[in-house]
Amino acid sequence: MKSEILIYITLLCLGLGGCAEMSGYSSESLFPKDVDSVYVEMFDNRSFRRGVEYELTDALAKRIEAETPYKIISSPDRADTVISGQIVQITEAVLSSERQTGRALEREVQLRAVVNWKNLKTGELLIDNRSVSAAASYSEWQNQGFNYASALAANNLARNIVELMEKEW
Repeated sequence: MKSEILIYITLLCLGLGGCAEMSGYSSESLFPKDVDSVYVEMFDNRSFRRGVEYELTDALAKRIEAETPYKIISSPDRADTVISGQIVQITEAVLSSERQTGRALEREVQLRAVVNWKNLKTGELLIDNRSVSAAASYSEWQNQGFNYASALAANNLARNIVELMEKEW
């Protein structure tokens, strides 16, 4: 009987102690408030596959406009911040193959980029050389190719970059 009471008291204390730091829910934005506008620089491409940098830059600008409170500005002179980066790796891997012939049934394109986001008013680096990656799969049997998958992977990478722009919590 005493051990049961001791267990209940311990659980009660742990439960109350865990709630002490909670401040409840908040509708506050996850993005820094001192930023109003972003200039998106064209991403560099260190790989041998060309054209993906255009897809990534375009997808990132569209995602920032759609999913953040920031406005995309066409000139770095008028923007509060600038986001830039480089695609450091584009790889392609076989996910599944046909048993008899060994021909690839499904492939995956993986993109990896290094991203920087700088506040031009203060000089502070909001994102400092963070590595981000994303992937997308395709099947030639469904009339899809590398260009299809690289566009999907670039869009997924843009989503991951926008998530990096959120404040730490």
